[in-house]
Amino acid sequence: MSNDAALGARAYLQAETAKRIMIFDGGYGTAIQSANLQEADYRGGLEVTADQKGNNDILALTRPDILEQIHSDYLDAGADIIETNTFSANSISQADYNAEHLVDDINRESARLARRVCDRKTAQDGKRRFVAGAVGPTNKTLSLSPDVNDPGFREVDFDQMVAVYRQQCDALIEGGVDFIVIETIFDTLNAKSAAMAAQQAAETAGRDVPLMISMTITDMAGRNLSGHTVEAFWHAIRHVKPLTIGLNCSFGADLLRPHLAALASQSDTLVMAYPNAGLPNDLGEYDELPEQTAALIGEWLEGGLVNIVGGCCGTTPSHIAAIARAVKDAAPRVIPDLPVQTRLSGLEPFTMAA
Repeated sequence: MSNDAALGARAYLQAETAKRIMIFDGGYGTAIQSANLQEADYRGGLEVTADQKGNNDILALTRPDILEQIHSDYLDAGADIIETNTFSANSISQADYNAEHLVDDINRESARLARRVCDRKTAQDGKRRFVAGAVGPTNKTLSLSPDVNDPGFREVDFDQMVAVYRQQCDALIEGGVDFIVIETIFDTLNAKSAAMAAQQAAETAGRDVPLMISMTITDMAGRNLSGHTVEAFWHAIRHVKPLTIGLNCSFGADLLRPHLAALASQSDTLVMAYPNAGLPNDLGEYDELPEQTAALIGEWLEGGLVNIVGGCCGTTPSHIAAIARAVKDAAPRVIPDLPVQTRLSGLEPFTMAA
């Protein structure tokens, strides 16, 4: 066994990203939509009472062949890390389909599927690949009231959110993921509850399951929905010591660049970013070609902004292949050696002077 093969996932990523920019995978929704699946494909033989068409997460149970092909295509395109198809595989989101009782099975089987595909590819060529268990934000927020007439009202509380995320993380870890990626974060407090749940799940499992944390920007000022700038978000979440911090979704690689630069300069950990393929058109479709996305991400390299790159909404295996070619010989970001200071967060960051 080589020294690299003996390393755990955390140590391997830290060592490998010092040598090269690693590749994350791309979007799943576009690929699933292109399969033109019908209600019967989603439902399969499951006992569910609601229409399941559009419940992409459930395909791990009913059409795993679709997901297996998507995983394989991304690995063939050059991805080092693939996600589980579990963005909405939590009890809050699955309640929209009356499928809450399937949450454990969906996460466990999605993780096992991605694990098998990764391990098979690694056995073929000896190159290590990894599985990131995808944890989405749910459609509830801890920081904002859904009722404009009652600003203090919340549909959920912190402990409830921890329990929701804990169920998902337990099943993902049981299924064999290497990392938990808490992504598309629009509410910083939601992210804190997810991080707590993931850490608890890893401790219970007796495994080191590093966290990857990725914020999404919801306005041109560079804030998420709960109002935090990227620097304030980092100050608010850095105590969980994520393996990677970064940005995903948002507006596309060109508009993401200044906010990514701000985050990269302030973060003493790896930075991972995976933008949309530009902005959607009037039909909600993404027109940005793979070479365009790759060229825009290539501009990030001039500033040494990233350690891991991939794609989000609208990106395909062709986008990931183009990105992999664009960053192949580029130097990875060097993690800055920041002074030890008290860093606090409101909606803006605050650093206490020594």
